Amino acid sequence: MAVDPRGKDLKRYLAEDPGGPVVMLNLLRFREDGRDSYAQYAAALEKTFLPRYGAEVLYAGDGSTSLVAEQGQDWDAVLLVRYPSREAFSRMVADPEYQQVTHLRTEALTEAVLQATTPWSGPEF
Repeated sequence: MAVDPRGKDLKRYLAEDPGGPVVMLNLLRFREDGRDSYAQYAAALEKTFLPRYGAEVLYAGDGSTSLVAEQGQDWDAVLLVRYPSREAFSRMVADPEYQQVTHLRTEALTEAVLQATTPWSGPEF
């Protein structure tokens, strides 16, 4: 299972940019003992990379009771991270200093979803 974005995915992500801020949905499934590694990664993000690129964590929490999900579709953790632009996120993942800590995320996870979101323009829910 993929846990890290690939170059072709980042190119498509930038090409489909509607402009403006982006909220990235992160669904995480940890390896056994992976939470410690992810905590180190998250600390580096919070201290260095999110401020550097103007990003902020909007929500971070553990998965809990699944009400609607097939077997194996539940997640260990959910994060919503807002970046000022898709380009800011792309610059962060290309940052050589960031690339020195991203292995902590990779080592922590067995599976992940990393998906850009776009806001609804009206009361569509």
